[in-house]
Amino acid sequence: MESSQENLTFETALLELQNIVNQLEDGDLTLEKSLQLFERGQQLAAYCAKQLDEATLKIEQLTADGEIIELQAD
Repeated sequence: MESSQENLTFETALLELQNIVNQLEDGDLTLEKSLQLFERGQQLAAYCAKQLDEATLKIEQLTADGEIIELQAD
C-alpha cells in the first residue's frame, strides 16, 4: 500500500474503496486505469478487513467474563 498507510483510517479507506467501486461500475475507464483502480481496491479491501479483524479481537478481549458478545447494530 502507499507510504501514507499509517495516516489511513478505516473510514477513509472505506470511502476511497466505495469511490473506486463506483468508478469501475460506471465503466468509462481505460483498461489500464481499471486495472490500477482494481489493484488499489484490493489493497484497501485487505486493509479494511484487517482493521475489522483487529477490532473484533479487541472487543472479544475486552469482555469481562470472557464470553464473546454479539453487538447489535442500531
